[in-house]
This record gives sequence, structure tokens and C-alpha cells, in this order.
Amino acid sequence: MSERTGGRILVDQLLLHGVDRIFCVPGESYLAALDALYDAGVDLVVCRMEAGAADMAEADGKLTGRPGICFVTRGPGATHACVGVHTAMQDSTPMILLVGQVAREHRRREAFQEVDFEAMFAPLAKWAVEVDDVRRLPEVVGRAFAVATSGRPGPVVISLPEDLLEEVADVPDAPAPSGPHQARVVPADAEAARAILAAAERPLVLVGGGLWSTQAADDLRAWAEASRLPVCTSFRRQSYLDNRSDAYIGWAGVGIDPKLAQRIRDCDTLLCLGARLGEATTSGYTILTAPDTGKRLVHVYPDPDELGRVYQPELGVVGSPVGFVAALRALPPLDPARWAAWTEAARVEHLAQLDRQPVPGPLDMGAVVEHLRERLPSDAILTTGAGNFAVWLQRFYRFTEYRTHLAPTSGAMGYGLPAAVAAKARYPDRHVVALCGDGDFLMTGQELATAVRQRANLVVMVVNNGMYGTIRMHQERHYPGRVVGTELVNPDFAAYARSFGAYGEAVERSEDFPAAFGRALDAGVPALLELRVDPEALTPRQSLSQIRAAALGGS
Repeated sequence: MSERTGGRILVDQLLLHGVDRIFCVPGESYLAALDALYDAGVDLVVCRMEAGAADMAEADGKLTGRPGICFVTRGPGATHACVGVHTAMQDSTPMILLVGQVAREHRRREAFQEVDFEAMFAPLAKWAVEVDDVRRLPEVVGRAFAVATSGRPGPVVISLPEDLLEEVADVPDAPAPSGPHQARVVPADAEAARAILAAAERPLVLVGGGLWSTQAADDLRAWAEASRLPVCTSFRRQSYLDNRSDAYIGWAGVGIDPKLAQRIRDCDTLLCLGARLGEATTSGYTILTAPDTGKRLVHVYPDPDELGRVYQPELGVVGSPVGFVAALRALPPLDPARWAAWTEAARVEHLAQLDRQPVPGPLDMGAVVEHLRERLPSDAILTTGAGNFAVWLQRFYRFTEYRTHLAPTSGAMGYGLPAAVAAKARYPDRHVVALCGDGDFLMTGQELATAVRQRANLVVMVVNNGMYGTIRMHQERHYPGRVVGTELVNPDFAAYARSFGAYGEAVERSEDFPAAFGRALDAGVPALLELRVDPEALTPRQSLSQIRAAALGGS
């Protein structure tokens, strides 16, 4: 052993745990750690705001299954990063946020930019801790990785006083990591779940959550198709099952097909694999009544505190859905005689959603997404933030490979562009497309500079309707005609992109989109397409005027 600064000890632990990329906004509170990164061989992605850096780390955690790493400074830096931590918590994504802190001798004086980070992040993270002894850095970092990846994955926040990072100590590294810890799937639980399904007349499988894998997606498809079981995904988990599968019947969440919502209500047996059954997935806890769903519920989830939290299962299984679906696949297929017609009808209803209805204006987002569906390879990664614009992708795109859709179940605006930067950094040879709203995009639009700096040649599509569309939709439903606080004045987005050194172009007609998209893909730099849509085209099912008229007619 030899003496090292706390910053070097910290970075050495990150390397020991396989960290190869860190997202950050630099700050004087962790200069010693930055110095240790100088020759560490890690890809340091320098971002323009901490919210973007945290979103990138969260997206990287989604893509790899390992904790995404983000460094920020104290005070404003950490508070900006809260959005990404909240997303990681609600999305069950492994992530570690490292926060520079005031010197130990200045704590509890409200020193410059001082915040009690243990208290601040307690409700947002799985674990928040401030290190007060440099010799405990290996221990704390090792525990952080274990907490972030074990059970239900999630974010960990480590507060690091700047004098601790500068302090020199002779301390051994932690032992090599043993990997995440998950409850083992007991074969008897899979057999019990199979027996419950075998007695069903109208079964339905709902999959989601943060713990999943490519192998699990393959196992799910093989098992569901062999037993002709209908499968829907939870909110923003559409790529967990190949959408071309005859078993796939849609997604439960914002913009849910009313017919699918009714099928969830009507099913007599529900197998929930990995999803939390939260507010978005259950349409405000209305599709399923609580606590008794009125159906046989089998709920498989890695966190025992979640089982029975809202809905009482007949069979609750603490464990990884990955292991559980593998155990189901190892069992003989079910006899689908009683529910084959039920599954087929649900699939037909889902496919009918792919048929577009005419929408106002010369640029139809349905046509845009149809072109993406035809043009992009199956491994292309699509990212979205939050807003009505995302429903067009959810409804008309077909995700065929696992983790080809990155989106925040937390409903965080501004996520799409940072997530796309992270995806392109992780998979530089794959197409990456971010679909953003105009209000959504400008919350992290400065990260175009990061994309240019990283040579992350992604494509951003900004759907410009001059308003916060989702809020306007709800406004018209509840207070029709009383428009306040939802209109936007936007820049020339194409010119904005060009000012960063990216490619920028505006598109106003559906027939012009394919050629423009081709130019964006071939630009050789990050590209932005501004899609100027009619404000009336608010959703695939209803125009703005129709929403207002329905509200007035019902008043």
C-alpha cells in the first residue's frame, strides 16, 4: 500500500467496480477527485448543467444494468441533479451521484453552498451518506454499488467533503465486488404461479420494472407464445417484449388504448412481472381497484416492501423477474384452449392502433413515426422526455429489441436529449434518435454542446407546437377556453442547433420528412430537425378543439 489522496482512493474504487464513463459538471468542491481522473483512463463526459449530467448517468445505468456515475458540486450543483436522482428512483435504475461538499470544519454553519445532503436526498434515493473519514471511502463505495444494484435497483448519493478528498491516507482497496444480491427464485413459486394461470379464463401478463435483460425478454416471448398468453408492458417499458410478437397487446400507461384498459379490468388473472403497479401504469389506480383487485393477482417484485403496498396479491414473490420468467419457461407450456380467443382478440385490437386517423395540419406525427419504423434498424435506440409528443412514438412505433426505448417513468421533462447523448456514447455505432417536445427540449437543450463535444452524432427531433401540450390538454379538459400559462414563444430551433455546430433543419410537411431525416442521419455531426406541427394536433385521438368541445358539452 501507499499513501493516496481521498480523491485518488475514491477513483480507484470506481475503477475496481468497472466504471468506464463518468458524467459531470466540474466544481471546486471535488478538484482532488478530478485530478485523480486525469490519468485514470475513464471517459469523462463534461456536461453543461447538472440536470443533464444526472439524466445521462441514469440513462447509462438503464443501458448497462450497472450504476451510472455522476459527479456534481455542492449546493446548486446537487439541487440541479435532483431530477436525475428522482428519475432513477422511480425508474428503478442503478445510479451513483457523487457530490462535493464543504470542508468538514465548516459544516453546520450554512457555509457557502452548504446543504445537508443526507437529509435532502433521503426521500429521493435508496441511500444517502456523507463520508467523514477518508479511510472508509473503500467501504462506502463498495456498499454504494451493492445498494444501487441489489433488490430493487436505484440511486445512491455520496457526499464528499472537499478536505476529505484532499487528505492523504494509506488505506487498502475494498475486495473485488461480488455483484448484485437478489433473492433466489424458488421453483415452487413458479409452479404455483403456473397453477393459478392454468385455472384462468381471461389471463393477462404485465411486465415492467428496472430489473430485466435481453435474455429475460427472449424467455418471456418464448414462454408467452408457447402458452398463447397476452402480454402488455408497464409505462415506458415497451421494449421488454418484441412488439411483433403475437403475445404483445400494448402498453399500460399514459395514452393507454381504452380497449386495453378494459381488458386489464376484465381479466380474471393478472401475472405482474417486475412492475410496481404505480399510478401511471394503473391510470391513477383506476384500472385496478385497491387493495382488492377482484382478480387473482400474482406479483413478482424484488422489494418485499412493495408487495401488498397498494394491491394485495394472492401470491407475492420476492425475487428478480428475470429469474422468475426463466423458471416459468423451464416448465411445460400451458394449455391455451380456454383463453386463445381472448388473446387473439386483444392482439387484433392492438394492431388496429397502428392505423392512423387524419390529424390537423400538413405535418402528421403519425406519418413521421411510421417512417422511423420503416427506416431505422431494429437496434436503433429512441429516447423521449415527457409530454404528449411521446404518445405518438408509443402508439405507432414497434420496438423489437430490449432497451431500445429510454424514457423516464417519473415524467421528467428534458430527459430525451441527455439520454440520447448517453446512448450514443455507450453505443457509437447504433442509430440514436431523441424525440422531444418544444418545452421539453429547452429544459436541457444546452446539452447539444455536449453532443458536439463528444462527437455523438445523434438525431434530435423537436416537435414544435408552441405550447406545453400536456398541460394545455388537461387545462382544456378541466377549464375549457381559459388558456393561461401554457403558451410558449420559441426560438428558431434549426438555427439554435447550427449555433452549436450541429446540423439544423425545419420540416413543415409530412412528405418532406423522409428526405430531411436522411440528411440528418448523414450529417456527420449531431443533427436537429424542428417539426412544426399544428397546435390542434394535440393527440392521436383528439384535436385540441375536440377536447375543448367535449369538456364544454359535458359541463
